[in-house]
Amino acid sequence: MDQTHLHLLITHLPIFGSLLGTFVLGYALWKKSDSTTLAAYYMLVISAIGAAIAYLTGEGAEETVENIQGVSETVIEQHADFAVYALIGLSIVGVFSLIGIYFVHIKSTFAKTIAIATLFLALISFGLVARTGYLGGQIRHTEIASGAVQNGAGQGGEEEGDDD
Repeated sequence: MDQTHLHLLITHLPIFGSLLGTFVLGYALWKKSDSTTLAAYYMLVISAIGAAIAYLTGEGAEETVENIQGVSETVIEQHADFAVYALIGLSIVGVFSLIGIYFVHIKSTFAKTIAIATLFLALISFGLVARTGYLGGQIRHTEIASGAVQNGAGQGGEEEGDDD
């Protein structure tokens, strides 16, 4: 398995992991459950690690696709540039989660404050990671590129007036 394969496999972890971790942390705050809070923190830490791996394998993936016909260097650069923000965002969430794990374990009065701050940061970082994934998807998935026209006529879709 090369860096390109690893990059394509791991890129979904930060996206879905941060989304799930954010939902679980919100639920944990609502239910006031330390064990659920810890589960959310662990998910967010794993998502941050996944973001780091995705970022580190991105250069290898770029080298693989940059010479493929139809792949835009501009789109690759947008994806790579935005990936830095996503990595920073999820790294901050990962650090806050580690602090939160410590505070939960020592039963600190600041545990709830850290959880609320982490939830807020996780929402922001999910947006950053989701945008990064969207930009990465545009590299090879032209069907999601902005300006793509969806026309079923002549492409195996039903044409107008084809109600039989």
